[in-house]
Amino acid sequence: MTSTSVDREPPAPGPASREPVIRELGTLAHRLRHPPGAPPETPCACEPPRILADRPDGTVVRSGPVVAKAHAADIDRDALAARLALASAPQLSGILLAPLTTPGTPDTAGAVPRPVTFWPYGTPVDPRDPDAAPWAEAAVLLARLHRTVSPLPLPAPPMRGPVKAARAVARMVAALPDSGAVVPVQAAWYALPAWARGEAASPAARSGFLCHGDLHLGQLVRHPAPDGPWLLIDVDDAGLGDAAWDLARPAAWYAAGVLAPEDWLLFLDAYRSAGGPAVPAEGDPWLQLDVPARALTVQTAAVALAKCAAEGREPDEMEQLMIDSCARIATFPPELAAGSAS
Repeated sequence: MTSTSVDREPPAPGPASREPVIRELGTLAHRLRHPPGAPPETPCACEPPRILADRPDGTVVRSGPVVAKAHAADIDRDALAARLALASAPQLSGILLAPLTTPGTPDTAGAVPRPVTFWPYGTPVDPRDPDAAPWAEAAVLLARLHRTVSPLPLPAPPMRGPVKAARAVARMVAALPDSGAVVPVQAAWYALPAWARGEAASPAARSGFLCHGDLHLGQLVRHPAPDGPWLLIDVDDAGLGDAAWDLARPAAWYAAGVLAPEDWLLFLDAYRSAGGPAVPAEGDPWLQLDVPARALTVQTAAVALAKCAAEGREPDEMEQLMIDSCARIATFPPELAAGSAS
């Protein structure tokens, strides 16, 4: 079985209360495409703005070749500016999609009291064609990112992967208070070392790599659209951390039976061939991958349970596979996970 969608939040129309935000983002994106003083089109031939995603951590609207993203209201704005600087740096060209605006984009007024950034539109992975998923290309991009020394004059912010996993667990608990369904997921969570739960710094030997922080196939686009090279997008969680975290979601999917073995091996072999430092060039990669993969298994299961609670449904097949994996993880002694962290 191959998946391009597990742990991804599908785009969904916002409720009426979100419509002003969506309209204003469309207006801002359109304005960037047609700045004041530019010759007007009579009439304007642009298609209406289209929503690409609407979640608490990001509302994304496209207007032609421009994409506007309103980030989470509680995002660390200094860290966001540093991450935008990373995406803009020449050293990351050909790896990260660069924003259209400079770092430190000011907040917008009106319906969007959140930091807004602007990006060129790129063609995403087609979820209807899993056999064409760019696993090898994603692996090479990660290897190049992990080998790059941060070009920022100050230390890059920490990679937010463990914090994101912790938020997923908290969201699950809030959605299902006093429910037995969360018990195996929580047990698997607390079997992890503190650094994998975002409660302590990563081991020093593993914490100095530039990482994406939230790698899945929804984080790749072709730019220039429609047939340009693949690039990584969405730097909200990027920063310095354990490079193995970026391999952890496909590793977790493979271990759970969600990702086909041939896709996992294609991904792993491409990463190693490109000199990726997260795992040894030969031999067993799981000493480095075990803890991050367990953490991403828990995160995926927690998100699935929270979504099921919100939507009043039972987990689907792939969601259940990740939940069942947590039950298996919870049976392992905590020291096994802790020992794999060094």
